[in-house]
Amino acid sequence: MLAPVRHVARTRWESMPKPTVLLTFDCLAYADAWTLQHRLLEDRLAGRCLDTVLLLEHEPVFTVGRSGKPEHWGGDVMALEIAGIPVRHVERGGSITYHGPGQLVLYPIVRLDAACPGPKAYVRRLEEVVLRTLADWGLAGHRLEKQPGVWIGDPADGMSAKIAAVGVRIVRGVTMHGIALNVTVDLAPFGLVAPCGMAGCRVTSLQAALGRAVAPETVRRQLVRHLADVFDVEWTGGTAAARPSETEREAVASNGGIA
Repeated sequence: MLAPVRHVARTRWESMPKPTVLLTFDCLAYADAWTLQHRLLEDRLAGRCLDTVLLLEHEPVFTVGRSGKPEHWGGDVMALEIAGIPVRHVERGGSITYHGPGQLVLYPIVRLDAACPGPKAYVRRLEEVVLRTLADWGLAGHRLEKQPGVWIGDPADGMSAKIAAVGVRIVRGVTMHGIALNVTVDLAPFGLVAPCGMAGCRVTSLQAALGRAVAPETVRRQLVRHLADVFDVEWTGGTAAARPSETEREAVASNGGIA
């Protein structure tokens, strides 16, 4: 007699792959990326679009999150730039960090309740995308307790260096902001601030850790593949979003944005 077939119920986070749009840019000014996130956030909240992920690089900029303190960047709360690099105060979690060419940034605009069990699990899944990407290059990344992001090096001897920073915001159940992986980015600007509010924080990049040239396009493909696996998504068609106009940037800012 054949044994009865057992059907294991799936949770809503383990259902069929979720159709998700991927929008990629080579290098986008932070203000434009921020405005685009808000446009997609409002569309997702209204049900006018699918979950969407932005993959891009930024022109040089420092961003300060909700836990940023003036001492993290020199003590001037009104500073509009540091060493000629603009400073943007934004609504994500975390303190100050640097973005620039050679750093790959993922901004998922997705419904959290369909993506994973909650905010902490969401952050860990973002980190997992980077951990798997590092493994593709033979690097063992790790997490540090109460310090979101991804690190490499031996934590036992205090020589861990941060290679990816995480900062997110959740608005009525939809995510924005995300995770940034240092690939070939110039590391010098990190030395001008306390990255993520951590004095003495060591920062590295994939290229620096490997000691050889790395093609960002290869890393882009790896991030896309691992994000699809970790979040169980299926990339679907979509046209690249237009870059926001000055009028749209001003409209978003006037409605409560702080970038």
